Amino acid sequence: MKDMRRAGVVTVALAAATLGVGTAQASATPAPDTITNGILSITPACQGTVDELIKACTRLETPTPNYPVMLDVNPVTTHLVVLGAGLTEDGQIQPVLTQRLEATLATAQHYPTAPIIVTGGVPKKGITEASAMKKWLTDRGVPAERITEEPESSSTVENAAFTNDVLHQRGATGAVLVTNRDHIERAMINFRQSVDARIPVAGIVAD
Repeated sequence: MKDMRRAGVVTVALAAATLGVGTAQASATPAPDTITNGILSITPACQGTVDELIKACTRLETPTPNYPVMLDVNPVTTHLVVLGAGLTEDGQIQPVLTQRLEATLATAQHYPTAPIIVTGGVPKKGITEASAMKKWLTDRGVPAERITEEPESSSTVENAAFTNDVLHQRGATGAVLVTNRDHIERAMINFRQSVDARIPVAGIVAD
């Protein structure tokens, strides 16, 4: 019953965002894929605790570069989460990670109140993926205080587990993952498993 009430409340909010009612950012009707994904993200399957249901529900979603509706519903406590990728041996960002950061920057500019978490360790020349990503974003005008680093993880599973701690501490109401098309499904499953049904998880495809 609790899950049904929660789903009902958020579905109403999603509908309001779709119509551009009661939100600061919603100015156009979202694409159909974002509406479908948004509804799936708050069902007891995708936002649940049963691994097989999480996997099945996530596979029903359409990977898309469009902004998830939850950013319109709550652009203040929905967090953007950028997943790291391996740096070069001298600590430089590679093209796959640049794609994720470019998508993050565009989203951050569209939703200027959404906090950002950069997640990834695996240091090269003493530079972690998280610190390299933060520098890339701040060099392009994103305020440093808007960005939280998670610099310890070395896999997608650890990205999810360690970032969940940050999301919990910050009182996040949702998480929007930014990663590449061939990574988004696995990442969303791992994050949905880690948050233990506490908040919804959505995704933005960076390529």
